[in-house]
Amino acid sequence: MDEVSYKKYHNYLTNVIDADIRLVIWNAKGRKAEILDRFYKGIGKENCSKIETVAMDGARTFISSTTRHAKNALIVYDKFHIIQKLNKTVDDVRKAELKNARSSNNQELIDMINCKRRFLLLKNKSNLTKWQSNYLDQLCEINKPIFEALLLKESFSAIYSLKGTLKDKRKYLSGWMKEAAKSNLEPFIDLARKWETKAEYIFNWFKHETSSAISEGFNNKIKRLKRMAYGYRDIDYFMLKIHQHCGLLNPRLSS
Repeated sequence: MDEVSYKKYHNYLTNVIDADIRLVIWNAKGRKAEILDRFYKGIGKENCSKIETVAMDGARTFISSTTRHAKNALIVYDKFHIIQKLNKTVDDVRKAELKNARSSNNQELIDMINCKRRFLLLKNKSNLTKWQSNYLDQLCEINKPIFEALLLKESFSAIYSLKGTLKDKRKYLSGWMKEAAKSNLEPFIDLARKWETKAEYIFNWFKHETSSAISEGFNNKIKRLKRMAYGYRDIDYFMLKIHQHCGLLNPRLSS
């Protein structure tokens, strides 16, 4: 499950996707817990009890509603959104350092971490070219906060390729939380504080490697649908079009 913006100023649709059939099966306006409650109540207690896994972006509203209704479900804070959060946190550190560089008129650092260079910090280390890797090495030498931010990002990402038991992975995750909390980087301290209450859901990925990344693909389809129509005045009609293009009402399913 995930939300997608359909209008400016934080107007969202909540979409529920069946990962087995890879289709949108339900949507509604809003993203509060009460909205998702309607989905669970609609399918009934018996069907709720049969749900095995729910992948989401870690939103508290989704977690509270799912915990209340799908009591047997394993809630997974999926890898896709976690990496997305990590990248955003690294970028927050970059923005803070860029602000400091401008205040001190450090033109060399300004040129290295301006918006045009931000993608280098967000790129997976294994996908960097030799030039990009050397560039980051040079940047890390002259700026300690960015160096520390990249280390924290890479050390967390390493948990997904870590060999060992679930106990080893839980210990590693706990250790990373402590390291982030002890850092001098406010964005990472804030991230560790938020993730501390969701650590179990992050860890659940190793029990069942499911992801809500499929929802991002549907979000792109929905946004494209909105652009093609130059927006929709009637939100109910827009939700109907979503089911026609991404759900069970798709005419191609009958062929």
